[in-house]
Amino acid sequence: MEANPALPSHNDGTTVGLFWVSADGVYVGTPATAPAPCVVLEASGPRVTGPHAHDWAWSGLAGVEVTEVPVRSTVRRWTTHAVTFAAAALDAWVPSSPTEMTVSITTPEGTVLTPVHSSAAVAYSALEVDLSRRLIGRFLRGTATPAVMTEWWVRTRPTRILRSREREALLKAWLASD
Repeated sequence: MEANPALPSHNDGTTVGLFWVSADGVYVGTPATAPAPCVVLEASGPRVTGPHAHDWAWSGLAGVEVTEVPVRSTVRRWTTHAVTFAAAALDAWVPSSPTEMTVSITTPEGTVLTPVHSSAAVAYSALEVDLSRRLIGRFLRGTATPAVMTEWWVRTRPTRILRSREREALLKAWLASD
């Protein structure tokens, strides 16, 4: 990917699992600044923006997978948070570039690979990744729609960054709805 995205403001959306949820839509990872590509999940199907823009209907796809996802164990995640907090307190913290993930969209014509940036501050919990992948599977089967996520954002507009347990609970609720 050529350019790092400018991270969106928390007022514009929030991370829930592998997704950035906002009133504008549901993105896999962080919304990117043009011309960098991003993947938007819409009720009708996924849409890739950027130089190789394309969209598909969920019903016409064989699969959508997100790979190279940064996952940390609970112990490692807490250690990283502690080190980051200590570095920030000492004014020694410098944010790093977001981790790049790959979204693979499998169509009858072949597989389209699109790089996206992780929206996780450090990494995702293993449960968040599993629940996010299950939710994408429900979109593919037509038993759920990303609209439930944007409706949640419009309704609640959280004023703070959600903790991993809150994000996991939301993903579980979305898996149970529709």
